[in-house]
Amino acid sequence: MDPVIVQIREELKHLADPGIRKTSQRFFKDAIKCYGMKTATVTVIARKHWKEVKGRPKAEIFGLCEELYRSSYLEESFIVSEWSHALSGQYEDADLAVFRHWVDTYITNWASCDGFCNHTMGNFMEQYPEYIDELKIWTQSQNRWMRRAAAVSLVVPAKHGKFLKESLEIAELLLTDDDDMVQKGYGWLLKEASRTHKDAVFSFVMENRRFMPRTALRYSIELMPEDLRAAAIKRDW
Repeated sequence: MDPVIVQIREELKHLADPGIRKTSQRFFKDAIKCYGMKTATVTVIARKHWKEVKGRPKAEIFGLCEELYRSSYLEESFIVSEWSHALSGQYEDADLAVFRHWVDTYITNWASCDGFCNHTMGNFMEQYPEYIDELKIWTQSQNRWMRRAAAVSLVVPAKHGKFLKESLEIAELLLTDDDDMVQKGYGWLLKEASRTHKDAVFSFVMENRRFMPRTALRYSIELMPEDLRAAAIKRDW
């Protein structure tokens, strides 16, 4: 095992807090595997060791990320998110296959999904927008986290006014998904898109509100004025 992985795990074990480990479980419906520490602490560890590995070839760093993912520990997945995001200046289109594999194989909870997709996948899609159709394919996956990833990968770009058309298309593909983690994911995407495209998102919601799960609907209109929120949730059918 690479010495840097050994060091990281020793630090994580040393800083693990049983109290935080116990309370962390409250935020997840399914059981998670975690050391028990605040995200800020993990970030400090990730950035400290990034200084040691950043000069290595990207393929080697990806190998370290995979080793971290294999442990299934939540905090180690956060380190992957930090490191893969730090590599954004080195992305190549072939990296999408690696990222797809990670999401489909190792991500098993919303925190790992969002941490990786918001930044790494979001940055990748901004650099290679020709691959956004890949996210539409993910909406049809049997893996709930692939489907959530299809939406949350565009959350940060959508917040900045980008990819409206694609965001609405992904939301439409996920519209009647019966998984609440997916519903929250695409509802969040619509909410962020509404910051700069309120009218377009509101029109989408009004056209589809008969079919949207209540969870997705409420997320999507969260930032809208009170009168629009009231109109969206009004039961007039």
